[in-house]
Amino acid sequence: MDTVPLSPVGNKILIVEDEHFIQELYVRALTKAGYEVSVQSDGQKGLAAAQTDKYDIILLDLMVPDITGIEILRTLNDRKLTPRLHARIIVTTNLEQRDEVRADIENQADGYLIKAEITPRQLVEFLSRLQ
Repeated sequence: MDTVPLSPVGNKILIVEDEHFIQELYVRALTKAGYEVSVQSDGQKGLAAAQTDKYDIILLDLMVPDITGIEILRTLNDRKLTPRLHARIIVTTNLEQRDEVRADIENQADGYLIKAEITPRQLVEFLSRLQ
């Protein structure tokens, strides 16, 4: 009997992130780990890409141009505005949040990561553990 290697939750990732350096770090690490990665630097374009339901994981920065990550998150979770979305949403930020604000964001997402506290390798490990 052949064994099938374990694979991450999904292999298509959308990164909504406006910082070029962070984009490069994430793309390099995730591509090396076998993910197919797309990047959007603009919030509106990131939202439109996410609503196509082509991605398995969305890495969503809270501070992107044109629309905030929180607005994107709310739109993606609103079944009237985004009727089909199977992607896991992981919020990425360096912003300090009050406890109640962070709790609200965490309740709407599948994960919450502080960019300054996680290396690209740790990001890959985190995503590979998503169920």
